[in-house]
Amino acid sequence: MAQEAPTEEAVVLLSGNEAIARGAYEAGVTVAAGYPGTPSTEVIETLARYPDIWVQWSPNEKVALEMVIGASFAGARTLVAQKHVGLNVAADPFLTFCYMPTNGGTLIVSADDPGMHSSQNEQDNRQYGRMARTPVLIPADSQEAKSFTEAAYELSEQFQTPVILRSTTRVSHGRSLVRVGSRRQPRPPRFERRPQDLVMLPANARRRHPLVEQRLDALRVYAEDCPLNRVEPGSTELGFVTGGVAYQYVKEAFPEAPVLKLGLAYPIPSELIRRFAARVRYLFVVEEGDPFWEELILAAGVKVLGMGVAGPAVFPRVGELSVEKVRAAVRAFLGTGSTAFPLPGAHPGAGAALTTEASAGGAAPPPPAAGAPAAGQACTREDSATPEPGPGEELPGRPPVLCPGCPHRAVFYVLAKYHLTVTGDIGCYTLGYAPPFHSIDTCTCMGSSIGHALGLEKALGPDFARRLVGVIGDSTFVHSGITPLIDMVYNRGTGTVIILDNGTTAMTGHQGHPAAGWDARHHSAPRIDLEALCRACGVRDVQVVDAYDLRALEKAIKAATAREEPSVVIASRPCVLLPGVRKPPIRFLADRCIECGACFRLGCPALEKEGKRPRLNEVLCTGCLVCVQLCKPGALLAPEEE
Repeated sequence: MAQEAPTEEAVVLLSGNEAIARGAYEAGVTVAAGYPGTPSTEVIETLARYPDIWVQWSPNEKVALEMVIGASFAGARTLVAQKHVGLNVAADPFLTFCYMPTNGGTLIVSADDPGMHSSQNEQDNRQYGRMARTPVLIPADSQEAKSFTEAAYELSEQFQTPVILRSTTRVSHGRSLVRVGSRRQPRPPRFERRPQDLVMLPANARRRHPLVEQRLDALRVYAEDCPLNRVEPGSTELGFVTGGVAYQYVKEAFPEAPVLKLGLAYPIPSELIRRFAARVRYLFVVEEGDPFWEELILAAGVKVLGMGVAGPAVFPRVGELSVEKVRAAVRAFLGTGSTAFPLPGAHPGAGAALTTEASAGGAAPPPPAAGAPAAGQACTREDSATPEPGPGEELPGRPPVLCPGCPHRAVFYVLAKYHLTVTGDIGCYTLGYAPPFHSIDTCTCMGSSIGHALGLEKALGPDFARRLVGVIGDSTFVHSGITPLIDMVYNRGTGTVIILDNGTTAMTGHQGHPAAGWDARHHSAPRIDLEALCRACGVRDVQVVDAYDLRALEKAIKAATAREEPSVVIASRPCVLLPGVRKPPIRFLADRCIECGACFRLGCPALEKEGKRPRLNEVLCTGCLVCVQLCKPGALLAPEEE
């Protein structure tokens, strides 16, 4: 029987992983997920011992992150935990989630494994922070693991960004005393529809990217006075920039040396480092993994000694460090009597205009307003993403739309009719975001719709799931929708998934896939049965309906959303652009039209507006007959009808 975690104020002995879990509990986390992997596993195991948190294992790290992203959209504070290589699996949703403003604070725990005690590589996941323009925190012991976790949620919500907490094996599994306190009361969850921020269509993503760069500028300003960084004075001419468990090694090896300890691993405080460097004769960067800080400090114009990026290599680039390794490396360097390397005291002081990672010779951006990114930075204004006017400037804009006769159109008509919340996915059906449907509320990456739906349900409760569906295409489902569907079943979700089965990978030009029945050479190939596959995943309620049959679609979707178990509706019709699918156009009898406008709710390009009446474009019409089902007066008819 697992020992219950402490819930009252006390000083207790905790591992780093247990301390991370404790920090998340006290910070008011309500949804957490992960996939087991040493050295991260105990974070989720410990959280599962606390009350008032939904905690789950997911089929993989990508699914776990997509699930907590969905919960974050509802304002829940969330956590996802994995070992370092697990973030590779979750990189797809992670790198796009960073474009979206977080509603609830989101912490991504990455447990790196220097020395490869139980891993296949030694990757340094501080690099993910730089790539994603997100902050990275790096604790040095269990107390910091707890306090940095709590600080990460404040940082996440202040700057509306996920935050990486990078632990390492020695911190994750080492034990030290931790002062624990009481739990913060979580705020009530609430999902606010804001598809312009949560649906990463190219147009929306282009608007968001400049804001991400502004946020990074603001984080750089924050880093200079960040309480997670600290300068510890000393009495020697040897200075050290370090952090994480390497800080412990430096303090034991050189207890009298001045140290700049970086708790905020990225972005770095360039001005603080310059001022610190000016006080010492030799400045060493001690870090495990990549020469991450060394490269950034050199880019800031400060001379440092480390792994040999721009000078002699003092410390190794492979394996773990230790007290003995740090002490021996520094002494070996000093024992050479080398003075050829430019000393830190010889470069310009903190007041000089030096190149920074942000801009060469530029002044630091002004501090932002509370919770807001810095404004006015070169190349970061939202309108900087607007392309230059071209020779076709006078032409009206033509937004992308679903093709005439697209089998997805009827599905989105039904979703819009019943005002359902829709978690979307990557494919043609993302165009359900556009008018007249406005029926996609979230879209992050391939396969994310199902995970987002489960996360929203776990944050908001099963009643919300009755008004929620996830939509995904057949190709996307095979790509990365199977595992989140398994997750929904395994973790007792009650949501509805609609698979839009058009028999091809349509948006990229009609390529085959394992559920299409043909291969890259357009030869016949084994075809996965989607209905049987969903049942094999554990879904008992699976319905297959004709995507052109409005009545059948409405009946199936209403029944599926009413059930208190996972349901799948497979809306099946071949893509209208595949050979042999198109049918003769319908007919329009103008004398029967009462100008009700019902047919325009489909947004079909073949029904052009002429005043309040439709004008049938027979060249575009594919004879799908969906509009015929909507026309009560009988003004729109099938070709053979009178």
